[in-house]
Amino acid sequence: MFKRIKISITIGLMLMLVTNSIAQFSREQQDQIAELKAIIDDKNSNDTTKAAAYTNLSEFFGVSNRDSMYILSVEAQKIAENTLQKNPDKATSKSLKISLSSALNNIGYYYKSVGNSALALEYYQKSISILEDIDYKIGLGSSYNNIGLLHYTLGNIPLAIEFFHKSLKIREKINDKKGIAAVFNNLGSLYKNQDNIPQAIDYYTKCLNICEEIGDKKGLAYSYNNMGILYFIKKEYDLTIDFHQKSLKIKEEIGDKRGISESYHNIAKVYQSLTPKTSKEADSLTNLAMNFFLKSLNLKEEINDKIGIATTLSSIGHLELSQGLVNNAKTKGLRALSIAKEVGFVIEIQRAAALLYDVAVQQQNWKEALDMRNLELQMKDSITSEKALKIAINQQAKYEYEKQKALDDAEHEKQLAIEQEAKAKQKIISYAIAGGLVLVILFFGFVFNRLQVTKKQKNIIEAQKQEVEQQKEIVEKAHLLLEEKNSEIIASIRYAKRIQDALLTSQKYIERNINRLKTTK
Repeated sequence: MFKRIKISITIGLMLMLVTNSIAQFSREQQDQIAELKAIIDDKNSNDTTKAAAYTNLSEFFGVSNRDSMYILSVEAQKIAENTLQKNPDKATSKSLKISLSSALNNIGYYYKSVGNSALALEYYQKSISILEDIDYKIGLGSSYNNIGLLHYTLGNIPLAIEFFHKSLKIREKINDKKGIAAVFNNLGSLYKNQDNIPQAIDYYTKCLNICEEIGDKKGLAYSYNNMGILYFIKKEYDLTIDFHQKSLKIKEEIGDKRGISESYHNIAKVYQSLTPKTSKEADSLTNLAMNFFLKSLNLKEEINDKIGIATTLSSIGHLELSQGLVNNAKTKGLRALSIAKEVGFVIEIQRAAALLYDVAVQQQNWKEALDMRNLELQMKDSITSEKALKIAINQQAKYEYEKQKALDDAEHEKQLAIEQEAKAKQKIISYAIAGGLVLVILFFGFVFNRLQVTKKQKNIIEAQKQEVEQQKEIVEKAHLLLEEKNSEIIASIRYAKRIQDALLTSQKYIERNINRLKTTK
């Protein structure tokens, strides 16, 4: 009961911290954080939604506040695991597993940042196991990359390259440009530390180009940082400062404390390496370098960045040694070595050993000098050994071969698809032509049939016309005959009338005699 109350209080305080620290983010990010916090505060939100909200909220603090990221990720883990025990449906289960894998990945990242490599690897592997089970490629690309980084810091170069290329292969397949840039950045750093500068420049440039293309501020900041380191190796200090200043500006904008501390450290290294013209200028450069180193160290201690603390302590020790402060340098070196051994980071063990070797030489402690030189060389060999270099070359060649083979296979499949499409089109054309011919034949058959019908009908009409003409001719003959008969009859009647008129007394004669008889009376 007490433990549950303690966790609830911690989460409550963390959400208050989220509200109070929101000003460091952009307006868009602040809106997203407010939405996620509203989901968490809403009592009606289901556990699946809450788990995703906690996970997404933790992502915002991966750069600026890793303790916050850890607490939020643990809460997401607890919710997801408890809900999965209730056997939800397939879709809900997948969503919960995605949140759980992200939470485990973030917890692993936290343990790596505080130097607990064993726990970091354990949580990364748990995350990968879930992601492989649900075949969630976006998450797999990220987790493979993180395991690669862990092996790299532990000096396991072959494994680091193997996981970087596994991550790169997935991210290229799903066209995750931001993820591809991150892997290119890590491979650039790996090859840089193996003194393969041309290969490092190639990968850093690829990373920079992608980050500029997609507008990835954080990626751009680290690309500028790494380009600055390369120019530092080449002793082109003006370009070095220019790139580090660009990097620092972006890191300050996005509130990346770890990144800011790294930029401070890198700028300090430049001032430390410049050749002064006068003793006054030498003192000025030394003070500038020390000020930036101390700013870097303070920030790294604030965020508990153990790797960064060890790195900066070694750098400060070298600067103090150059000023004749041998005992101070030794103190810094011993502390750096202790932290580096604690977290098992090979590169930092090598740097601390190199400082303590120089200190031992100054103090003429030849046994300690020999021990530190052997330790330094041992650590360096684990990073740049011939075996590691061969494996790196083979892994690179394998990646290039597989990539080219994938391109060739894709091109072959594309060509086959084109050929099949052409065959399909030809088949369609053949069918179309055959169908067209059939239609033409049917059309001509129809036309021929209609012509035959029309011809037949024309013949019938012609026959009917001839019959009508014959009938007309008969009627006309009958009409003429009738007219002749009529004329004969009329003539006969007229003739009879003339005979009658000749035989009978005229009407006028009869009337004249009647009138005469009347008068006589």
